[in-house]
Amino acid sequence: MNAPSYAKGPVDEPLIEHTIGAALRQAAQRWPDGLALVSRHQSLRWTWSELDAEVDSVASGLLRLGIGKGDRVGIWAPNRAEWAVIQFATARIGAILVTINPAYRTSEVEYALNKVGCRLLVLAPRFKSSDYVAMLRELGPQRLPMLEHMVALGEETFAGFLPWDALRAAPDRAGLAQADTMLDRHDPINIQFTSGTTGFPKGATLTHRNILNNGYFSARAMGLGEQDRLCIPVPLYHCFGMVLGNLAAATSGAAMVYPGEAFDPRLVLEAVSAEGCTGLHGVPTMFIGVLAELDAGDYDVSTLRTGIMAGSPCPVSVMRAVMERLNMTEVTIGYGMTETSPLTTQTARHDPLAERVETVGRVHPHAEAKVIGPDGETLPRGVQGEYCSRGYAVMPGYWDDPHKTAEAIDADGWMHSGDLATMDAQGYVRITGRIKDMIIRGGENIYPREIEEFLLTHPQVLDAQVFGVADEKFGEAVCAWIIPRPGETLAADAVRQHCQGRIAHFKVPAHIRIVERFAMTVTGKAQKFEMRKMMEAEIRAQAGEMSGS
Repeated sequence: MNAPSYAKGPVDEPLIEHTIGAALRQAAQRWPDGLALVSRHQSLRWTWSELDAEVDSVASGLLRLGIGKGDRVGIWAPNRAEWAVIQFATARIGAILVTINPAYRTSEVEYALNKVGCRLLVLAPRFKSSDYVAMLRELGPQRLPMLEHMVALGEETFAGFLPWDALRAAPDRAGLAQADTMLDRHDPINIQFTSGTTGFPKGATLTHRNILNNGYFSARAMGLGEQDRLCIPVPLYHCFGMVLGNLAAATSGAAMVYPGEAFDPRLVLEAVSAEGCTGLHGVPTMFIGVLAELDAGDYDVSTLRTGIMAGSPCPVSVMRAVMERLNMTEVTIGYGMTETSPLTTQTARHDPLAERVETVGRVHPHAEAKVIGPDGETLPRGVQGEYCSRGYAVMPGYWDDPHKTAEAIDADGWMHSGDLATMDAQGYVRITGRIKDMIIRGGENIYPREIEEFLLTHPQVLDAQVFGVADEKFGEAVCAWIIPRPGETLAADAVRQHCQGRIAHFKVPAHIRIVERFAMTVTGKAQKFEMRKMMEAEIRAQAGEMSGS
């Protein structure tokens, strides 16, 4: 019988056992004149010593406002230098940073701030179509009773809002030293809301030890050092940006490069060219956009070598194009979830090509992974089941929600992911889909990832998302949303002909929509549940028209 689908990561490299504030202080001492942060849209460049001094100033300003250990401080803003400053400043005094999704609307931000009891909120006045100041004024103190201070970024001033400069106080050395004596690496330091498809978001609560070590080990997997410049177009409010970007840089000496407030493939390639970036992070849809932009302009990507692709399953064709056309020969694939800080597996820079493009790597240092069946038994290698992980990276729990915590983390400390996976003989993990994404058509179990990979073999298809929609006859039917390559005209019938005889008949999409874009989260993940709702409404409308004719 095959060995069980269980693996334990190496433990030869010790875990970091100090706080995030101490890690930044060490970086400033080790690389005082090294480049730490470039925010291109703000024309701002800081060394590690300059960043450390700015963090001391803002941490002192927080103390002066009465913010201290355990208090919740929210940040509601796109990518900019102040984001990193508030991340490190809150960590330095033990306040808990609450990261608010820039796409949140009034009811969502009201829920998030009240759920965790935010005392202070740092915000951009506006972003894209959202007017944050107007939203907060609409809510008012009656609906946000625990929020005492609102701090607006930028030059503009607003009645009832402190300007950012009000936080920039003369460093309070005695106060900072006193705050430091109260900190412990196991203290919660960050709350991130997970976007569930149903119900209210849950606040994944993470410690210094959780996220600092995850940043450190992800940086080691990429081979990052002080000579590197890491382009970070992924949102900072999510673990990808703040942990695998900012904390990976702080523990390795690499520079953080923010190309813009939000993802824009042109800004990404301009940043890579101008700054000589050696690393680039992104989800697959971002890399697809960058590759398309590469054809449209004159960009120098010769300095690129590494980075992390994560956030959703990566099509093999995209991974190969990133390695070949973006020069990212050492790019790594990472897998995890917010609740695990985030990564629990990652490919190594020098793994065999097949494993690097077809798997999410092997288990991280100081972590364990297993694949289980419906009864909780550990399955043999190669058999599909639910991926679970355990170790330092697993969160203590969801904020003020012991019931949801117990549903996610079992009595033995295993975090249940809800993802389907297999583990091969060498310990490489393949993510094969979401348990809840599985389509059951007339008793046939269909995994969308498999069909998406196949659709990408069509020369005119740029990207594809496959999901199930309600169907009277079969229970569920397969639906595909497809984005054609730029300049290409693609018909649904051509897609069906591409599928006929090449995949099983029950996997051929019954419904095909050719679209310009998917319904997306801010992090670049496709929102299949939103697409499903839209598609089912369209199908019902069409059925109504036919019955009425």
